[in-house]
Amino acid sequence: MALLGRLLPLALALALGPAATPAGPARSPYQLVLQHSRLRGRQHGPNVCAVQKLIGTNKKYFTNCKQWYQRKICGKSTVISYECCPGYEKVPGEKGCPAALPLSNLYETLGVVGATTTQLYTDRTEKLRPEMEGPGSFTIFAPSNEAWSSLPAEVLDSLVSNVNIELLNALRYHMVDRRVLTDELKHGMALTSMYQNSNIQIHHYPNGIVTVNCARLLKADHHATNGVVHLIDKVISTVTNNIQQIIEIEDTFETLRAAVAASGLNTLLEGDGQYTLLAPTNEAFEKIPAETLNRILGDPEALRDLLNNHILKSAMCAEAIVAGLSLETLEGTTLEVGCSGDMLTINGKPIISNKDVLATNGVIHFIDELLIPDSAKTLFELAADSDVSTAIDLFRQAGLSSHLSGNERLTLLAPMNSVFKDGTPPINARTKNLLLNHMIKDQLASKYLYHGQTLDTLGGRKLRVFVYRNSLCIENSCIAAHDKRGRYGTLFTMDRMLTPPMGTVMDVLKGDNRFSMLVAAIQSAGLTETLNREGVYTVFAPTNEAFQALPRGELNKLMGNAKELANILKYHVGDEILVSGGIGALVRLKSLQGDKLEVSSKNNVVSVNKEPVAEVDIMATNGVVHAISSVLQPPANRPQERGDELADSALEIFKQASAFSRATQSSVKLAPVYQRLLERMKH
Repeated sequence: MALLGRLLPLALALALGPAATPAGPARSPYQLVLQHSRLRGRQHGPNVCAVQKLIGTNKKYFTNCKQWYQRKICGKSTVISYECCPGYEKVPGEKGCPAALPLSNLYETLGVVGATTTQLYTDRTEKLRPEMEGPGSFTIFAPSNEAWSSLPAEVLDSLVSNVNIELLNALRYHMVDRRVLTDELKHGMALTSMYQNSNIQIHHYPNGIVTVNCARLLKADHHATNGVVHLIDKVISTVTNNIQQIIEIEDTFETLRAAVAASGLNTLLEGDGQYTLLAPTNEAFEKIPAETLNRILGDPEALRDLLNNHILKSAMCAEAIVAGLSLETLEGTTLEVGCSGDMLTINGKPIISNKDVLATNGVIHFIDELLIPDSAKTLFELAADSDVSTAIDLFRQAGLSSHLSGNERLTLLAPMNSVFKDGTPPINARTKNLLLNHMIKDQLASKYLYHGQTLDTLGGRKLRVFVYRNSLCIENSCIAAHDKRGRYGTLFTMDRMLTPPMGTVMDVLKGDNRFSMLVAAIQSAGLTETLNREGVYTVFAPTNEAFQALPRGELNKLMGNAKELANILKYHVGDEILVSGGIGALVRLKSLQGDKLEVSSKNNVVSVNKEPVAEVDIMATNGVVHAISSVLQPPANRPQERGDELADSALEIFKQASAFSRATQSSVKLAPVYQRLLERMKH
């Protein structure tokens, strides 16, 4: 029991994971990547961290497991180097970094961590060095030497020319009057600086990167006797304007300014919160056709969707992006935000011209291309980004453009381009009517469609919805891509041209000369009424050639026996509608005769009972017809299968007899076994 008492807490800890162990709270993302770097460096000795260095730069990163194996940051190759983890140093003759750094005051710690320029500028002020060396508890976000050297010359000159005001204030803005370690640096928090109580914005991202006013934290948690030092990669400055105020003062946002005012989003952009605005410049708006831009600007709902598609739900600094991220906008769409070297990308395009303009309620990145969401587009505009350009040309040639560019609530069933690889139908009245039947009189979403639902078309037809395990079909055509929902219309990309039903199954068979012998057989068997009435049937229809391929005597015998004929014909009729797009690998379809048909599809060839189907999806109001080149035989009529059943029966009986013999440890007379087998064979 004592052992169990010691093991149980350990078992629970392992089951619940590190966050739930009694050792303390969950580790922060920064601490997790630091821990990963320790694991990768431990072969080089204690307290050694592996870091990834971007080739050709001095940029170094503690990285997670994924980045470690990819060996890339922002698509650029990295090399691995090994150095002492924060807070430790080498000892001559010893492996790794066994010694903790000596604990000294903040001023001296700046020199220890390599922030010698910050230390130098601290020295130049009259008040700050004594403060850093004296009693108290402080945090300093110390810019690296490279951060100071990358400042514009005029900015640096203005600081060093007035050290006891400008430089002192700049350095105090990097300080907090208490000790703040990384486990307290929460995403979206604000710390009060020692310069006029101005806020410092902290963001702690899931990939372990921490930013301070969008400056990346390079090395953290260097303890001092009177506080802690964090090394950052930029000199940060005070932030006073919110996002809306920055839009108001930037000349390049003239069109954006008018759009925000018209949409009413200025209240959001000047309020509390932490957002990322991907702010389109005047140039971005000028790239859009005037007709499209005027339509959106004149439609409050489309305009609001457009602007919301440029606002991310949280602040995202450029330094936090080291690989592709999927980020959700206020509009609800997902943008792929990534990087290529020093450039940020949106959906794979390097369209960000200015990054990390910090506001009190978020961050702004300037973009020179408009991100128009589907919800603000017409059907024509939706189709421009889809694989349906050939179908759209057909609608245009047929004079149906007004339906695709207006404010009519529609769902367009647009066949994908591959459907027309052998050519397009001629534009005539029949084709126009067919195209009208590819337009549903309502704006639909596929997730709300259900089996058996009927849809009204502009051509006056009613189309049926069929829901299968792996496909969603409207008549013979199945949806091949995710919906695109526009301002008024929704685009369904379909895998073939739709053929509306033109009559009952019997009407279809009578109207096709290939099935004249089948029609005669149906009439002889008394099944005409069945295939004419309302229902849901799948008919595998043997052609005349299929009947003629039967031996003459067998055909005559079959046609002369109405009961047997009806039995075989019913075996050709499934009791539900199964179009080719709903078949998948294998479907067992119950027939009206009672036995099941095995319907399969492989390499775009549909087969029934392993016999290829000559033509699929001839639609009828009460079912679907598939033409086949052979007459199917029910299982009871197949000699081989009947023999297989008898063999299986015999094997089972002998197994039972053998089992009984072993159980009783006595000899068993097998005569009763043979008797049972004979009786089974008679039936």
